[in-house]
Amino acid sequence: MSALGLKVQEAAEEAGIGSGLLELLNVRISQINGCAYCLDLHVRKASEAGETAQRLAVLPAWRDTALFTDRERAALALVESITELPDQQSREREEAFARECLSAEEYSVVSWLAVTMNAFNRVSITSHHPVRRNRP
Repeated sequence: MSALGLKVQEAAEEAGIGSGLLELLNVRISQINGCAYCLDLHVRKASEAGETAQRLAVLPAWRDTALFTDRERAALALVESITELPDQQSREREEAFARECLSAEEYSVVSWLAVTMNAFNRVSITSHHPVRRNRP
């Protein structure tokens, strides 16, 4: 799993997808899946990558804000679709939007990121990975 995660990260860098967007997507997938461990980890990493507290706070309602670019919105729509697996018509609509805004390489990376993060979430949830209190 870790090796796949590193490959996705390398591919993202090659495709021009920065760590900020990568971590934003990881957070959104982990929110949907309810993975406390991954949320703790990736919110911290997103902040370290320059993500703002405001954008992280409204991430579950990203569609209702003007805080995200079209590229970010396309990536968020795609990872949500892959994570939630909605009906075919909804999936096709989200995939078409993503293909309009993302290059083929970016689309592939975002798709693999979603698959990989979903797998990590499931491992962490079923393994009961603890979230430890931060020390001041």
